[in-house]
Amino acid sequence: MLEKMTVEGFLEAVASSSPTPGGGSASALAGSLAASLVVMVCDLTIGREKYRVHDEAMAAARQRAAALRRDLLVLVSRDASSYEAVMAARRLPKGTEAEARVRETAIAQATLFATETPLATAEACAAVLEIAVEVAHKGNVNAVSDAGSAAMLAYAGLRGGVMNIRTNLKGIPDPARQEVIRHRVRRLEVDGERRREEALAAVFSRISPV
Repeated sequence: MLEKMTVEGFLEAVASSSPTPGGGSASALAGSLAASLVVMVCDLTIGREKYRVHDEAMAAARQRAAALRRDLLVLVSRDASSYEAVMAARRLPKGTEAEARVRETAIAQATLFATETPLATAEACAAVLEIAVEVAHKGNVNAVSDAGSAAMLAYAGLRGGVMNIRTNLKGIPDPARQEVIRHRVRRLEVDGERRREEALAAVFSRISPV
């Protein structure tokens, strides 16, 4: 399981000639790192007299971020598995009509899974990004740059997931399903850019200029 590897081990695996783990797994890991930073900022805020008014909001944000961190960590391995399933389906025999039909169905099913997995990553990263915006506004000012880093990592994970979705989308034979996913992707992109800018504006408004 990729999520059980050391940092060095994971980086070596990504840098290898194997196609997995690749950009999808890295995107999920970026989102998990972002969620971890959000949890840290919340912990540095909750219970501090100066931020007492935000205790309830930060506790809720921490709980949501911690859950998303776990979900995204699972997606690190799931993304690699989904790609490997597509490759396994493509290696199925196609010498007879029956074999060709079985192979085509297997490829379609595996491609749908390989599209829905980065979609789950992108949506989870979007949720982390939304929480990072709130934490950038309300969190401990001494850790607000960490909230900014969380926002940027979450945005990177979102965009990485979206690229994998767009790559696999053409392999889904159902045009209606394609359009549903395409619509969700467009909304993720628009909302993601807006939240990224809001997070950065909140961070820069609260830190001293260089």
